[in-house]
Amino acid sequence: MKDNIYFDNAATSWPKPESVYAYTDSFFRKNGVNPGRGGHAMLVEAEAMTFATRRMLAAFFGFKGDPNRVVFTLNATDSLNMAITGLLQPGDHVVTTRLEHNAVLRVCNHLVQSGDITMSQIQPGADGYIAPQDIEQAIQPNTRAILFNHASNVLGTVQPLEAVGQIAKANKVALIVDSAQTAGVIPIQMDQYGIDLLTFTGHKGLFGPMGIGGLIVSESIDLPPARFGGTGVDSISDFHPEIYPHRLEAGTVPLPGIAGLHAGQKWFRELGLQQQLVQGKPTGDDHGELCRLAQHYVHQTELSHIARIDAWLREIPGVTIIGNPRSSERVSLTSFVCDGMSAEQIGNMLDADHQVCVRAGLHCAPLVHVDTGTADSGGAVRISPGFFNDEDDMQCLQQALQDVLAP
Repeated sequence: MKDNIYFDNAATSWPKPESVYAYTDSFFRKNGVNPGRGGHAMLVEAEAMTFATRRMLAAFFGFKGDPNRVVFTLNATDSLNMAITGLLQPGDHVVTTRLEHNAVLRVCNHLVQSGDITMSQIQPGADGYIAPQDIEQAIQPNTRAILFNHASNVLGTVQPLEAVGQIAKANKVALIVDSAQTAGVIPIQMDQYGIDLLTFTGHKGLFGPMGIGGLIVSESIDLPPARFGGTGVDSISDFHPEIYPHRLEAGTVPLPGIAGLHAGQKWFRELGLQQQLVQGKPTGDDHGELCRLAQHYVHQTELSHIARIDAWLREIPGVTIIGNPRSSERVSLTSFVCDGMSAEQIGNMLDADHQVCVRAGLHCAPLVHVDTGTADSGGAVRISPGFFNDEDDMQCLQQALQDVLAP
């Protein structure tokens, strides 16, 4: 019997592949030093791994520009703060949606409150999807950016990224995409989709540790430094260096996190090679193509879990699933409420009585709960299975849901 049955992967994926644990520990023990701060063998190895990770992530996300424009940050929130405050200037207008996480909402709200920018927030349809034409109609002469999450962390709905990218390009507006819920699950082709700034976090679908995220800056965008300090480059200068990645990376980079992402990329690559053999359709040795094969397999595996969970929930009287995501355009999470029980109560009972870990509350996306009528009652219960959930986990969850929701 497992100590915990984990269904909170939309917050943090767990467990990680064993290779991620092993490589991160080994590299940090052997070469846990500052890359780029000198010339001895240990730091050369650290720098080589760091650059190799930038290069792999560029291919993973379909970015053909300079890998040094893959900038490491603390997390997706850090990346979004850097992208939004760096790109938007006084007098600018931004188009975003009511599906956003507080990592977007609060940054924009502070800029609006200070009088720096104006903002339009697009309302999704009843099914939880944004209509591209609504975004286009909201564009104004001073619109600087379209900013939205690729997938909702409450509804699971995956937005029409390619269509929005075409609108951004046609209107000469920058496109900022929050891929927190899709990176590692749904392939993203940054260049093909016209994404100017892509933010991601390491601890979810990329199977890395906490404390690492990233921002990929297209060749058409130059963000000002968000922080200033040591970089190990041009130290005699009075000012922060202009070249990437140092332009946006000040101080010591999170090397253990980068090592974790490095190992995660290799894990995706190996899974892609396995899928090549299974499908009997070799596509070569291209890292991006192999990882897209792997992501497709991960996504299909997770969708099979969530389809079963949705079916179980619909059979329980009094349970209402929030939103109505289309089966092929969603990520692996579902949120629900139950008559006569608060989300917090359900979450606590699943944990205390069945060792099932889910997430109850507003999920840092308050406007979604306002629009679905769940904000005043404390939000909803979110179940988010992951790639490593097995049949025993699923059976335990089914029994726990029956015991708690339909005693």
